[in-house]
Amino acid sequence: MQYVTTFAALLPAGPLIVTRDGRSSGPMLASGIGAALSAVGRQVLYGDVAATPTTGVLVRDRQAAGGVQISASHNPPEYNGIKLFGEDGRVIPAGLGQKVIDGMADTPQWVAWDRLGNQENIEDTTSAHLQLVLDTVDVEAIRSRNFVVVLDSNHGAGSVLGRRLLESLNTRVVLMGDIPDGRFAHPPEPTADNLRSVSAAAREHGADVVFCQDPDADRLAIIDADGNYIGEEYTLALTLRNRLAHQPGDCVINCATSRMSIDIAREFGCQCQLSAVGEANVCDRMLEIGAVYGGEGNGGPIDPRVGYVRDSFVGMAQVLELMANSGQSVAELMAGLPKYAIHKAKSSVARERLPQIFDTLRERFADATASDMDGLRFDWPDRWLLVRPSNTEPIVRIICEAADEDAATELARQAGDVLASLESV
Repeated sequence: MQYVTTFAALLPAGPLIVTRDGRSSGPMLASGIGAALSAVGRQVLYGDVAATPTTGVLVRDRQAAGGVQISASHNPPEYNGIKLFGEDGRVIPAGLGQKVIDGMADTPQWVAWDRLGNQENIEDTTSAHLQLVLDTVDVEAIRSRNFVVVLDSNHGAGSVLGRRLLESLNTRVVLMGDIPDGRFAHPPEPTADNLRSVSAAAREHGADVVFCQDPDADRLAIIDADGNYIGEEYTLALTLRNRLAHQPGDCVINCATSRMSIDIAREFGCQCQLSAVGEANVCDRMLEIGAVYGGEGNGGPIDPRVGYVRDSFVGMAQVLELMANSGQSVAELMAGLPKYAIHKAKSSVARERLPQIFDTLRERFADATASDMDGLRFDWPDRWLLVRPSNTEPIVRIICEAADEDAATELARQAGDVLASLESV
């Protein structure tokens, strides 16, 4: 528990929000975290099961000093983890995160018995978040369409607010995995392979759209009325188009996200800037330039009007608004988006070899514009390549996007050949 007590010591005075994503180990960890925070004199406001973006809203709404979300995101059920929030209601940036890590060797400042913090349960965790999301869309336009929506929360935290949101928008909602007990009905990352069992629900229920969340509900994948998985990259593209149609302005995506967002921004005379991979990096850049929107291609739109956190509820409401105002289905909206193919690969590489690898890649792709904001990225007018080391494994990830799958695969092959030739030296 030293992780959270170190974090608490870096925060201003005030209570801390504690929430969890529904995994069976969540109550145990919440109990330990609550006790540790109490032992260093902090008041705990416990929200029980809540989505990660809801936690960010709760921090601001309750004027808390920070927050702790217990979640392993899209990882399997045997895992769990911790996300830390600052008093601004966003996941803490890298600088503060490093201070937490550096301070963990210090002994916590335990308080005397008469200064222990108390714990209070939050009775209503969703109303503030719900209203913020509803305020971003034309509620009456959506209500008038009487959409049929399937929501697959896969036994994570998403149904807690998801049900309220979709019922508020007058949809006939069919819930799948709405009991947040962490007993996932399918692997929790909302990818095409993992959602095959969910795709049939579109036709079975005559749904206009199927929304699929990861366990802490900061990511959203979409399935159309015919049961076709359209991918997490398209969640951001659709919501960005909807946002810029209402208010043109600059936006931010990470450097591993599809260039669809760049094309869409240009349609509206706006700039789409790149950041390093990671929600905190995207938000840092958004704040720096005053962006009206942002997000990551893993299904995570970020709307500053709601909070600087990836938010599946923002995604659902704004996709429904786009459908309502355009009169188009998801498939029809998809047909109007730029078309690209992304190919991903990886290579086992020792981290000490990276400088040599990057120098060789610069020589190999000398005709491209290179950027080292996160690993090494190369841009051409019709394609891009990103080679970046994993933060958790001794591998290098290769991500390419081009006009078609063959071109993206070929670009990845060329980069992979460079890495393989150097590993054999």
